[in-house]
Amino acid sequence: MRALLIAVLLLPLMAAAQTVSCRVVGVSDGDTLTCLAAGNQQIKVRLNQIDAPEKGQAFGQAAKRKLSSLVHGRQVQLRTEGLDKYGRTIAEVFSGSLNINKEMVRSGYAWAYREYVRDNEYLRLEEQARRASRGLWSEPNPIYPSEFRHGRRAGTVSRQILPPHEPRRNNQGGFACNGKRFCREMTSCAEARFYLRQCGVGRLDRDGDGVPCESLCR
Repeated sequence: MRALLIAVLLLPLMAAAQTVSCRVVGVSDGDTLTCLAAGNQQIKVRLNQIDAPEKGQAFGQAAKRKLSSLVHGRQVQLRTEGLDKYGRTIAEVFSGSLNINKEMVRSGYAWAYREYVRDNEYLRLEEQARRASRGLWSEPNPIYPSEFRHGRRAGTVSRQILPPHEPRRNNQGGFACNGKRFCREMTSCAEARFYLRQCGVGRLDRDGDGVPCESLCR
């Protein structure tokens, strides 16, 4: 009820595209932040046209830290574009002249959000990050967040989103997603990497640095 009331109060302010100044007081993940506008009005912001790894994915925590390093405690400008179904303000975020949304993609901590992207520069920046193996692109087969979310609801993640024209890599170790969930169940670093990357078992990478089961993968 409280979230609905906030959304109703913010609707006249955010319904049309405009610029709003606010100070960032919290970062939830790699594409969501909270800021305070004039009169201490709290605004929950979903960064427009990008999708960062989920908290349980490889690079999920790293993406959160990256966004926090760019905006936390700073005055930013929101180029708003309405509200999403959760009542969050959809916006491009600027710190000075830096477009934070595009910087997250450029540095390899978010994808261009295929379902909503309209500015082709996001796609170009994603391709640059992939070719340079920045951030999440240092992994051979990063999982697109919407695929991870779908797989998590279904109980497993098996489908990978591969860059254009890049063939699916073979599973040389002969591993399969058969329900293992903990590092103590892994027989090797290779198996741990397979379960993190191919099966979406995010708990194997507790610190979000992309390396699973560090007792095995030293």
